Amino acid sequence: MTYFPHIEKIKYEGKESTNPFAFRHYNPEEEVLGKPMKDHMRFAIAYWHSFVNEGNDPFGKGVNQRTWLTEDPMETAKNRVEAAFEFFEKLGVEYFCFHDMDVAPFGNSLAEFFANLDEIVDLIEQKMQETGIKLLWNTADRHTNPIYVNGAASSNNADVYAVSAAQVKKGIDISKRLGGKNFVFWGGREGYETLLNTDMPFEEENIARLYKMAIDYSNEIGHGELTFLLEPKPKEPMKHQYDFDAATSMAFLQKYGLTDRFKLNLEANHATLAGHTFEHEMAVARSYNALGSLDANQGDMLLGWDTDEFPTDLYTVTLAMYEVLENGGLEPGGINFDAKVRRTSFEMDDLFLAHIAGMDTFARGLKAAARLKEERFFDQIKEERYASYQEGIGLEIINDQTDLKKLSEYALNHNDVENKSSHIEYVKAKLNDYIY
Repeated sequence: MTYFPHIEKIKYEGKESTNPFAFRHYNPEEEVLGKPMKDHMRFAIAYWHSFVNEGNDPFGKGVNQRTWLTEDPMETAKNRVEAAFEFFEKLGVEYFCFHDMDVAPFGNSLAEFFANLDEIVDLIEQKMQETGIKLLWNTADRHTNPIYVNGAASSNNADVYAVSAAQVKKGIDISKRLGGKNFVFWGGREGYETLLNTDMPFEEENIARLYKMAIDYSNEIGHGELTFLLEPKPKEPMKHQYDFDAATSMAFLQKYGLTDRFKLNLEANHATLAGHTFEHEMAVARSYNALGSLDANQGDMLLGWDTDEFPTDLYTVTLAMYEVLENGGLEPGGINFDAKVRRTSFEMDDLFLAHIAGMDTFARGLKAAARLKEERFFDQIKEERYASYQEGIGLEIINDQTDLKKLSEYALNHNDVENKSSHIEYVKAKLNDYIY
């Protein structure tokens, strides 16, 4: 069965094209800074938002028109595999991502869930072999099941912890089977609502124990090249989540000695919820050599929750792609569209229109970021701003050739301290020239 019969393979037609089902800016083979555009971005499709999301919200039932839905959960799951790979091929992406509960129904027990997973993964593996499409990352959904009401690895219930660990083990097995290079830990329920009944150090130690078990198991089964990705989020669904932002997550990884195998999977909307910009979170991760992969979306500044809109903000995307270029790329990570169509965009074809918009936005952002790098726009600004450290007392400071006594003596003999204006408004105006 064909699920998108009216859609041909999406092609690049240039910015003058009026065809809504064509790329106007994303030309996958076009070279930017010596590398094909597709290799800079390594686009992936999120199975959950694109093929599982029903278009419901807290005030209304699902409205999405999806022809793969049936009354039989396993039949629906099999249909989704067919629909997903048809979508991947027609859109021209090379990667996809999924949670375990996205691809197979849980059933009545963990054993039944694992059996369902095996059956569906058989189909996924077959489609991967037929199409050449690859797994960017997979993960275990350890937040949807009602048993995770008090957390997964952070749960006060050891039986819940064991189920959580079993899902992680199964996920790593699936990753090896499908040739995955990354495995994500998103602690959706790893947090607390009040300290009145919470032993925070105990819960964090248990989370770290699970991560160490995951590393050990991946080594045991010969999947030691697997990169584990920790995904920060400050709130939702828990009031206080342990992986609040990039800095908090890195403090956790350093505290428990996990930095050798862990990097960060950063999401734009999660940065917003933490009160940061996306590029800030990426810069923090880069400072620890831990920028692993990205979830591409955007939030709504008027709404205080995780709206997961498709990214169309060119300003933010340009600064994000600049960080990617500064990082030397994202491989083995990529840019996963962890975004869902708006509830009013309920037709099947809207899945294509939304992803085309996001991919074109990132293509424009990449080109603008490349211009910024080629002309050393930010480099020149920073070199001028920190010029006082290139000679005299500044050079002594950064070369560790001074101390508090010498600095104090210097300060007492220099009363003519002068700061220079940053001209930040001018800088932002010039940045607009690169972007637009």
